[in-house]
Amino acid sequence: MATIYYTASSIDGYIVDDRNSLDWLISRDIDADGPFGYDAFNESVGALVMGATTYEWILANESGEWPYKQPTWVLTHRPGIVRAGHPVHVYHGDVADLHPKLVEAAGDQDVWVVGGGDVAAQFARAGLIDEMIVSYAPCTLGTGGRLMPERTEWKLVESGVNGEFLCARWQKA
Repeated sequence: MATIYYTASSIDGYIVDDRNSLDWLISRDIDADGPFGYDAFNESVGALVMGATTYEWILANESGEWPYKQPTWVLTHRPGIVRAGHPVHVYHGDVADLHPKLVEAAGDQDVWVVGGGDVAAQFARAGLIDEMIVSYAPCTLGTGGRLMPERTEWKLVESGVNGEFLCARWQKA
């Protein structure tokens, strides 16, 4: 079991542009079943945690029912943002206190720190991210939400190419 920050980034280190848009990402070619692909990763996940902005992006851009079967937590000061019927928990507080609940919910599977970068930074600051898997898109954004808005140290353990993306798996150093 590991706690993994799995995301995509521009090559200059942004996960969303300055309008909180992922248009730069979702228009690109990547194989969900290929190296570092989403499908296998998602099957290895037992619990998710994300920030309110990520949750609201999902609400605005994903039609239909909640897209995740795993227990999900949203870090927010606004518990009323969760849409009725979504199997989503809200949490406000120190992520070190939440982490044991995530691990318990995940069972023998991984915990996915979905993002954004500020959420990932909270987990990294607490020493709780074991791995970071990043698929780098062939573009720069210049501004937006940072991949990791905090200094952290990582060791590259695996890399590959999937479609237009250069993908890397890092472990905390």
